[in-house]
Amino acid sequence: MSRTVAWARWWLAFALLMLPLCTLAAPQATRAVAPAGNAPALSMPASPSGLGSAGIPVLTVRNAPDGTKNWTLSLQMLALLTALTMLPAIFLMMTSFTRIIIVLGFLRQALGTQSTPPNQVLLGLALFLTLFVMSPVLNRSYADGVKPYMDGQMSVEQALPAASAPFKRFMLDQTREADLQLFTKLAGEQPYASKADVPFKVAMPAFLTSELKTAFQMGFLLFIPFLIIDLVVASVLMSMGMMMVSPSLISLPFKIMLFVLVDGWTLLLGTLARSFYT
Repeated sequence: MSRTVAWARWWLAFALLMLPLCTLAAPQATRAVAPAGNAPALSMPASPSGLGSAGIPVLTVRNAPDGTKNWTLSLQMLALLTALTMLPAIFLMMTSFTRIIIVLGFLRQALGTQSTPPNQVLLGLALFLTLFVMSPVLNRSYADGVKPYMDGQMSVEQALPAASAPFKRFMLDQTREADLQLFTKLAGEQPYASKADVPFKVAMPAFLTSELKTAFQMGFLLFIPFLIIDLVVASVLMSMGMMMVSPSLISLPFKIMLFVLVDGWTLLLGTLARSFYT
């Protein structure tokens, strides 16, 4: 329960951190309504002193040396909604979710149980295992970037690199050197002196490529014992002349029994969690 609360608090803090980049606070000013005929003019009083400045700072776009341009409210809402729709995809691609969900999918294929466990169970298991694996990274990102910004100790320009640095460090720790060099060449960049110099545009695709390769390697090793059971059952059925019986139908109970007897879920999930720290 405490991990779930910490996860929700981190997401809320990140949304507050991204809000100044996507929203603009309308300046407090006195607005007058033109009088009709001899009717007196109506005006909206400005906020009291000290209250108008307590809000989200206005984001200005400098498009000329001597002037600035404020975004309208409609553009603010459009940018905010666009950022919110992209956040889940970005964070799933920057975490351990990709490797975990692929390996769990391979397990279901190897067992031959088709839709058991269902997709909802696999996604929920992958999400909570991702939260468990990423909790040190989330805590570091919150302590380094989000909390100082919420306490007023950092500006947005300082908080964003500080909050994203733990994620980039995590991705580069799981990335193969060959994949990193490949995307560095594709980006037209020179080899970087250290991991801290690698930009996100290079780190993210290299990390995803490495994660796919690692997940398929784990899936191959996961298939081998179940494939042996399928071959043995098929050979026995052929030797007995039972050509019309499906080997997968006979081998399914043996595969489930083997997986349960060796405590397969504990072994698999423990191996997945440890694979990110070795």
